[in-house]
Amino acid sequence: MEIRLYNPNDEVGWIRCRVLAFLDTAYFDNVLIKKEKYQNPAIELVAIHNDQVVGLLDIEYEKEEKTVCTKGNGLGGMIWHIATHPDYQRMGIGSKLLEKAEKIAEEEGLDYLEAWTRDDQWVNKWYEKNGFDKAYSYLHVYLEGGNELEKVMRPNNESEFQIIQAFAHYSGSEQGYVKSKFNRVHECNCYEKNLK
Repeated sequence: MEIRLYNPNDEVGWIRCRVLAFLDTAYFDNVLIKKEKYQNPAIELVAIHNDQVVGLLDIEYEKEEKTVCTKGNGLGGMIWHIATHPDYQRMGIGSKLLEKAEKIAEEEGLDYLEAWTRDDQWVNKWYEKNGFDKAYSYLHVYLEGGNELEKVMRPNNESEFQIIQAFAHYSGSEQGYVKSKFNRVHECNCYEKNLK
């Protein structure tokens, strides 16, 4: 297996790997049809096995504090995507991608990495095993028609638009209550890892 910098010819394999890897997670419906391009410098790595993308890691990083990351001090790098193809999971590919990315991040003068993930226990444990500390969390709440929407919104009967679904961030103090009242709620966790 080779870990190397991403190149544009990897895009189709990158997309397939990400979609398949995310299917068994709380981000199952976060589907991309093309790879993101970043406004700031980025570390974009792929793991290749038999000419197939089997892992990926994208980190957009700062040249000025708090332009990409939200929580840490110093220059940070935001892990936007990390994934391993399901047929190649539990082989250490994610950790190898992270190890290479950290070396590049240190060479670029970054002080820390930041990552956000939902409440998949195995994903959270992976971050902790790889030296990240949980810094903050809030809720992702999916509101589905009728009763759920009425709990938080007042319909405007004069509008020609009707809201069928909504996605919301909840950062209040009643997280237990919110989790009990809505069908699909995920805790969104911020992890940080100091590089120095």
